[in-house]
Amino acid sequence: MIRKIIVLACCISAIVTISAQQQQTSKQRGAALYKKYCLTCHQADGSGVPRMNPPLTQTSYVTGDKEKLIKWVLQGSVAQHVDVDGESYSNNMPAQNYLTDQQIADILTYVRGSFENKSSAVLPTEVKTVRASLK
Repeated sequence: MIRKIIVLACCISAIVTISAQQQQTSKQRGAALYKKYCLTCHQADGSGVPRMNPPLTQTSYVTGDKEKLIKWVLQGSVAQHVDVDGESYSNNMPAQNYLTDQQIADILTYVRGSFENKSSAVLPTEVKTVRASLK
């Protein structure tokens, strides 16, 4: 019985380790993609540009509902003004729907785990589900 418990504990430990490694790999890929696609508007430190591009640091739309954030990335925004946590921003965000589900998941995993954010990862399956709901 003790042997079975030890084997089970080792299996669980391996699964947790693999999951953490996968999330770290996703975050690393996301950092490179962020530099390529997001940095110009949202800045290297995620601070955004006052009154133009919202910050990514501890804002409810980044740390909150993943589906809403995924939709934002897939659809972009064309509103005259977008309000984020009581601040208004005027620069449109282009749709990033040409990125793969994996790329979007990696970018959002990076953003949700960086810039003082401590939110959960975004999975490619979550992006795929949201993308399918928009068609």
